[in-house]
Amino acid sequence: MTYESFAYWYDKLMNEAPYDAWQSFVQKKLKQYGRQGAKRILDVGCGTGELAVRLAKEGFLVTGVDLSENMLAIAQAKAEAQQVNIEFFQQNMTELEGFSSFDCVTIFCDSLNYLLEESEVRQTFSRIYELLKEDGLLLFDVHSTYKMDHIFQDAIFTSNDEEISYIWSCYPLSLPHSVEHELTFFVRGDDGKYERHDELHRQCTYEIDQYKQWLTEAGFTVLEITADFTDEAPSETSERVFFVAKK
Repeated sequence: MTYESFAYWYDKLMNEAPYDAWQSFVQKKLKQYGRQGAKRILDVGCGTGELAVRLAKEGFLVTGVDLSENMLAIAQAKAEAQQVNIEFFQQNMTELEGFSSFDCVTIFCDSLNYLLEESEVRQTFSRIYELLKEDGLLLFDVHSTYKMDHIFQDAIFTSNDEEISYIWSCYPLSLPHSVEHELTFFVRGDDGKYERHDELHRQCTYEIDQYKQWLTEAGFTVLEITADFTDEAPSETSERVFFVAKK
């Protein structure tokens, strides 16, 4: 799954995304688990580099990976504008290569949910395990099964803005806890006319115990599972589940 024209409007559409909360989560967990001296972070599914840039400005040595060439072009321009040095690479998270010795790997904004095969998730965990230093941390979040089955299923979300508007429709897939996002957005040009763009995104998630099993099989020790940017364990209606695992 790669973002095409959508990449150029991603930041506009995501202007309320909790990047500050993701950044705080990373710094809090590194401190909480005795990794205050951690410097090297690999941001997987980095998108337009919003989190990577924020972490770099805090003094971390950040590498960003994403599948979308368009996203990475925006991320590189953003890093240059903010005068931070970040290396960006176009790679599939299931096939990460050419890296080593990271203190921390992050996969946020439900990027892991774009993997539709169980084998892909397991392979991603295995690759990340190899890239981490001993005692290095993997931090990631995923959509809960509740969100996929009850909030997204057959839902329609809309936004009407003068510059860009969208209609976001969700449909169930044949896989358990999966959904297809059909996004149509209309972008206002300099001539005042609107241009239509269409994107199709598919996501899948799994039960918490399944993620725990795959992490353990990859060699990780699961340190913590919380929900919705809190320190609380996930409930039946939690929407975003956070994992902290150690090599």
